[in-house]
Amino acid sequence: MGRILLRCLPFFFAALLAACATGPRENVYTNPIIHADYSDPDAIRVGETYYLVSSSFNNAPGLPLLQSPDMVNWTLVGHALPQLVPQEVFAKPQHGKGVWAPSLRYHDGKFWIFYPDPDFGIYVITATSFAGPWTAPHLLAAGKGLIDPTPLWDDDGQAYLLHAWARSRAGFANVLTLRRMAPDASRLLDDKGTVIINGDKLPKYTTLEGPKFYKRDGYYYVFAPAGGVETGWQSVFRSRRIDGPYEDRIVLAQGGSSVNGPHQGAWVQTPQGEDWFIHFQDKRAYGRVVHLQPMTWRDGWPLIGEDIGGTAGQPVLRYRLPVSGQAVAAPPTSDEFKGPALGLQWQWNANWQPSWYALDGGKLRLFAQPRDGNLWDVPSLLLQKLPAETFTVDTKLDAAGQAEGGVAGLVMYGADYAWLGTRRLDGRTQLALVSCYQADVKCHEQQEAGVELPSPQVWLRMQVIAGGVTQFSYSVDGKKYTPIGAQFTAKMGRWVGAQMGLFSAGNGGHADIDYFRVTP
Repeated sequence: MGRILLRCLPFFFAALLAACATGPRENVYTNPIIHADYSDPDAIRVGETYYLVSSSFNNAPGLPLLQSPDMVNWTLVGHALPQLVPQEVFAKPQHGKGVWAPSLRYHDGKFWIFYPDPDFGIYVITATSFAGPWTAPHLLAAGKGLIDPTPLWDDDGQAYLLHAWARSRAGFANVLTLRRMAPDASRLLDDKGTVIINGDKLPKYTTLEGPKFYKRDGYYYVFAPAGGVETGWQSVFRSRRIDGPYEDRIVLAQGGSSVNGPHQGAWVQTPQGEDWFIHFQDKRAYGRVVHLQPMTWRDGWPLIGEDIGGTAGQPVLRYRLPVSGQAVAAPPTSDEFKGPALGLQWQWNANWQPSWYALDGGKLRLFAQPRDGNLWDVPSLLLQKLPAETFTVDTKLDAAGQAEGGVAGLVMYGADYAWLGTRRLDGRTQLALVSCYQADVKCHEQQEAGVELPSPQVWLRMQVIAGGVTQFSYSVDGKKYTPIGAQFTAKMGRWVGAQMGLFSAGNGGHADIDYFRVTP
């Protein structure tokens, strides 16, 4: 027995040392801090609270607003953009267009969001309360290809706007342009601006974009990613003069970690002076998920993530919490439809109309909207982000109100999509599993499987496992579920991850949904 104890002691002390190195279990977070498509995040701190916004492309409402007491546990508190502008343009889906990477700031007693639409220009909105209401979008800089704006109010009262360019609209990219701006962001004070950082003149730099502008200890700093969304890195540029010349340094890269393309985000400082960096990782069908990295300063340069030698850190997977003792929180997913409004997690596929739905008696009624072809260009899809690597969705659908030819159901939506739901034919309700591959190039829906239902009520289930592999099932009594059809692999949309949700399509009629429940 004594020899057994002696042999066990090294393992005991190794475990003890590991626990001491990482700290108490409850004082550690795991990346990603938000496993959902809150892409191109920008974040700030005001007082003891942290605030975050992200891009939202063609979904409405747009510009999701999240806040946190510790940079790890985030609550969705609303959207800054109820409808996209111009409203008539976004009355139908504009995939990959709309709201690109925004910038969030707090200045002069109010919150500011500068956001780009690559086809119209750079807009600015403000609010005295982060949850809103926000002002109507003001077009600060009109033009095609202007993206990723970031403002800076300098110590002398002068204001500036730095932005990148989209090659698809402007014909060039990989450069950052500085513009003088009125301090109230009502207008720009020069017509063309000055290129202060040119990626074409730097070795190996491609796709330089997503800048964030800061000032520290007399230096101007531009945090900017390069190298592409899935394969790139995070660089920082610095200069004593706002117009340059700027030195450059790579400060975060994948290294030996499993986190590809770690970049584009925000430098945030705690009240105690600790520095952190929030960024995204592109996970294809799951979208651009959000990570948090520790950050330190050395010789006037930041190093982000785990120090592995050299100038660039690599992403950490687990680390101590910036602030301990806060309640666990995450953006919502499930909805019982018992409140006066839809849950904040829901977004439509385009600018929405109040006539598309009603909430009454704990049910969501989706009024069937006409469609021409597949679901890709249907604006009335009610969608939300995928919330985890693996999860299950359950919903109950009542198709008694469907009109002849109508369809409704549960959808996994992207450039490929699949849905399980009801189809009304010859006065009977059928269950159908339908797929559409390459929806973005006008694929035709194919029915993979179907059965006659004994009644218009059916319970639908969607189980998602690693890689976005999805298995649909159904039940006629809410107890016993039967898998239907082959597994479907979720696919990202245009610049966004796959989305899940509900729909009702046809010429008149409606479908009633009892709940939408998401479980691990």
